[in-house]
Amino acid sequence: MIIGVPAEVKNNENRIGLTPDSVKHLSGIGNEILVQDGAGTNIGFTNDLYINAGAKILKNAEEIYKSSEMIVKVKEPTPDEYRFLRSDLTLFTYLHLAGDPENAKKIIDTGVTGIAYETVTASDGSMPLLAPMSTIAGQLAFTVGSYHLLKFNKGKGVMIGHLENIEPRTVTVIGAGVAGTQSILKSVENKAFVQVVDSSEIKLNELRSTFGDENIKYILSTPESIRESISKSDLVIGSVYVVGKEAPKVVTKDMLSSMSPGTVMVDVSIDQGGCFETSKPTTHDNPTFIKDDIVHYCVTNMPGAVPLTATQALNKVTLPFIESLANKGISNALEEDEHLRNGLNIKDGLITHPGVKEALGS
Repeated sequence: MIIGVPAEVKNNENRIGLTPDSVKHLSGIGNEILVQDGAGTNIGFTNDLYINAGAKILKNAEEIYKSSEMIVKVKEPTPDEYRFLRSDLTLFTYLHLAGDPENAKKIIDTGVTGIAYETVTASDGSMPLLAPMSTIAGQLAFTVGSYHLLKFNKGKGVMIGHLENIEPRTVTVIGAGVAGTQSILKSVENKAFVQVVDSSEIKLNELRSTFGDENIKYILSTPESIRESISKSDLVIGSVYVVGKEAPKVVTKDMLSSMSPGTVMVDVSIDQGGCFETSKPTTHDNPTFIKDDIVHYCVTNMPGAVPLTATQALNKVTLPFIESLANKGISNALEEDEHLRNGLNIKDGLITHPGVKEALGS
């Protein structure tokens, strides 16, 4: 199969769909790999490394898309890339269609076959291609949240850390999936008082068995419990995810009035539309905005802040699926593997994933 790897075009997005090692593996089993000129340079993956791994370098995205049977990338296509999509092309990437219904329709109308990393499943019910980026985003959420609490960033001017005879600051994590659990871990490590809010009593009990009860509180999610929790918080991390669907708005606009000015909210769910009603997508260049005196951090490609680590972690989990699609052909690979088939979101101008279909009202 001819596999194309274009450069990513989102703001400060330096990840790339395939590492040189992945290219070497795929080309070694008979596939032709096309890489856009300079696509990996910013993380040390030079053209020469790709050439030595067996890839061919093409000068621009248009050539990559036109010459390929399958495109492997990281982020969903931007409007500038829609013109490259076509009905006989397969796109394997994060799609996040539910998070942007207007642009989702334009992508669907191209007829491209879209297999989304974020809805591929595993036999244990987990999301194996979403997990590594969620792990990174969950850890980064605490880091960027703490940074934006600094006074010159319009935050409260508090530090989340241990100081003798001073009460710990409070971090609330809403949604205790992969990302949320990583945020909890970082918060506990930094001696915060942590409030964990989740809709599953079972999940809360599992977390209690992991983290214990010292300086941590487990709260069943309701609008009232969320309002009370965030009113006492310095940092609020929202990491609510529903497979294929837009994230529910668990923090409403009116709840912000209960919070102290300078509180920081980090919306890890922003790729799926955000779990705060007041969220709107931001970039690494301009990551925050102030709404009702509350600092909002809503960067849509958080793991792009650590592109080398993120690219390596992503390739470890995507490569077996890419190999299957390339060696067996798209149709056969999807037919033989129900978990990969769960990744199929769109084909021939139609939405094929039930969750995405429900989210987009189609």
